Amino acid sequence: MKIFKNGGHRLFENDPETAKVVSEMLLDLEKNGMDAVRKYSSKFDEWNAESFELDEKLINQAISRLDRQVIEDTDFCQGNVRSFAEAQLKTLLPLQVETRPGVTLGHKHIPVKSVGCYVPGGRYPMFGSAQMSIIPAKVAGVKDIIAFTPPVKGVGYYPATINAMKKAGADRIFILGGVPAIAMMAFGMDVVEPVDILCGAGNKYVAEAKRQLFGRCGLDLLAGPTEILVIADDTADPAMVACDLLGQAEHDPNSGIELICLSEKFAAECLNELEKQLAVLPTKNIAEISWANNGIIFVAEDKDEAIALSDDYAPEHLELHVADADYYFDRLTNYGSLFIGEETTVAYGDKSIGTNHILPTSRAARYTGGVWVGKFIKTVTYQKMTPQASIEVGKVTERQCKIEKMLAHAITATKRVEKYSK
Repeated sequence: MKIFKNGGHRLFENDPETAKVVSEMLLDLEKNGMDAVRKYSSKFDEWNAESFELDEKLINQAISRLDRQVIEDTDFCQGNVRSFAEAQLKTLLPLQVETRPGVTLGHKHIPVKSVGCYVPGGRYPMFGSAQMSIIPAKVAGVKDIIAFTPPVKGVGYYPATINAMKKAGADRIFILGGVPAIAMMAFGMDVVEPVDILCGAGNKYVAEAKRQLFGRCGLDLLAGPTEILVIADDTADPAMVACDLLGQAEHDPNSGIELICLSEKFAAECLNELEKQLAVLPTKNIAEISWANNGIIFVAEDKDEAIALSDDYAPEHLELHVADADYYFDRLTNYGSLFIGEETTVAYGDKSIGTNHILPTSRAARYTGGVWVGKFIKTVTYQKMTPQASIEVGKVTERQCKIEKMLAHAITATKRVEKYSK
């Protein structure tokens, strides 16, 4: 392996200052409720509406301001997300099996009751994020879905986001951002009941609030800055590879960008192409920083070393621009979502193709996947037995409990052995 261009691999690390700020805010919000919500919303977003919730009239007014093409395109994207989520749900099957004579074990799937979805605004109005959290929850069978999105300073809210939230299936829509929004959903305030799961991306304060609230409610995952890794051999198109790398670089100055190629010749061609495209990129001011600080180019000895390097990085998004895609597909293990061939790209997954864009970052792909319909479903087990089976298992259980000196446990088994042996 040769390092052709070096850079950092940004990790979502604990930031003591951010943790302190968020902790103090959460304590204030829990103690002072809506007074604290209004204080922070006014301070950070210049937003203090009479009601943070949009009623049907305001929702419809927002949607009416949209161009027809925006609505149709959003419907197209959401239809794909919904179809894939419905197909995923069909794979979640109940189980019941007789493991020994008279011993029946099983599991069943139960959707959580309520989900709070956060749809980020910030640098870009990412209204496509609405369907990524709301639709899988709705398809899973969640009864109550509330959705929050931050206000746009001086505007109020972004109509395309309201349309996306409504069409995705949000039961209630609130205009409130940051830690106060997360607190309202987790604690339950005013007209909002506490939710079972918090879902959705956000800035570092939103992510830290979710981290601190884990246990009070469930989480989808903790997402840091976005990242892309491209594996490209000499059959790839350098212009296409460079374009895709820059597509993620524009997200954030901390975006992670890595290219693994199989020859120095291709590395040089791709770097040259990337620098040409970067010079005229409309979002150069952001992409240039992330590429300079975090862009990495490795030249691997062979396909297996390329796979090992990729699995070590464990990227959020992984693109394959290679002739033998099946070889990589069969062996790669650590990624959030995989894009096979130059015909597909991260932007398709982010916006329109149907897979989910809420994905693990900061090497979390080593142990988890992204948001899917199963995130909103509890798989719970059950057991039932015949009297004769209870005798057999009870005798073993009694002896095991006594060895562990858990005598009250042992008695629960003894009672059954005695009753069913008569």
